[in-house]
Amino acid sequence: MPSRFLIIGSGFSGAVLANQLAQYSDCHIDIWEERNHIGGNCHTSRDEETGIMVHRYGPHIFNTDKKEIWDFVNSFIEFHPYVHRVKAMHNGKVYSLPINLLTLNEFFNKTFTPNSAKEYLDGLGDKNIIEPKNFEEQALHFIGKELYHAFFYGYTKKQWGCEPCELPASILKRIPVRFNYDDNYHNNIFTGIPKEGYTQLIGKLLDHSSIDIYLNRKFNSCENVNEYDHVFYTGPIDAYFNYEFGRLGYRTVTFESSVYIGDYQGVSQMNYCDETVPYTRITEHKHFAPWEQHKKTIIFKEFSKETNKEDIPYYPKRLKVDKELFNLYRNKAETLSKISFLGRLATYRYMDMHHVIGESLEFSKLFLESLNSENLRPVFPNMEK
Repeated sequence: MPSRFLIIGSGFSGAVLANQLAQYSDCHIDIWEERNHIGGNCHTSRDEETGIMVHRYGPHIFNTDKKEIWDFVNSFIEFHPYVHRVKAMHNGKVYSLPINLLTLNEFFNKTFTPNSAKEYLDGLGDKNIIEPKNFEEQALHFIGKELYHAFFYGYTKKQWGCEPCELPASILKRIPVRFNYDDNYHNNIFTGIPKEGYTQLIGKLLDHSSIDIYLNRKFNSCENVNEYDHVFYTGPIDAYFNYEFGRLGYRTVTFESSVYIGDYQGVSQMNYCDETVPYTRITEHKHFAPWEQHKKTIIFKEFSKETNKEDIPYYPKRLKVDKELFNLYRNKAETLSKISFLGRLATYRYMDMHHVIGESLEFSKLFLESLNSENLRPVFPNMEK
């Protein structure tokens, strides 16, 4: 008799898992999705007025250095090559991000060479900070006060809702400094955007006779799911336990959209680094699909705020108190049977799309192996506590 599986959530974690289970095991899968669409925060759809493909929950640019992940997603739909270029507004002037040789020359009004820029920046860094303990110390150690306050302090404070010195140093490691004129925001070899959007990709992953999708179907951990042989949960882990130990810290994003004729800012993403500007960035979605032509344009101003009960969680804050709280939930989860926790929200980590997909593929493999052996079924993917 086929196994019956229930997957909570239709983002990349749930969709990749469903695809692999449906292909490589004798099963039937129900997917419960509390929103009115599949795809989670990667959901895309065309704006009715402009015809532009809009990233409804903020921009997503697929990038990876792993060919097997790139080949996997491209086996379902066509990806167009795309180079993400970001500009930053500070004190009424526009600069190039990530910080590169052009940024340094414009900001300091210099004509640096790569070597002279390295020497200059090395002299700006605070060498009294030997082992940076937080975001602010990390920035001051590597780039000094001027660049830190111009490009990171205000933006970070708006994004995370706290002083940067309260955030872990690891956050800044995702932001490179380059000593050439390369303004490609990503370092990974394979970058692109699905020609017809991410929701089409999710739909292709879930296009299988063994998979049934139920939209507007919210999961409650108190309800009886004994008819299923196993449940896979990709929602917020604290919500699964009805916030028994308290709520984990998340930031969420709200959007203000406007439509204009022509081109609004000439780039897909403009960061607003000054604390005096209430929004963090403006995204112009026609530039995410340069292979298309549109007479009008649509922009989204993004505002970051703390997550309330009604809000969609976006970014796990992962402060010290949050990590301690997550470990309480994880320890309790590991005492349960017939349920696994997978994805950004269930494992309370910041993960890019390629990380989510890769981890879901690996987890699927482990789970499929456990079906045909005496191995215990995995509760979490392989990850640090």
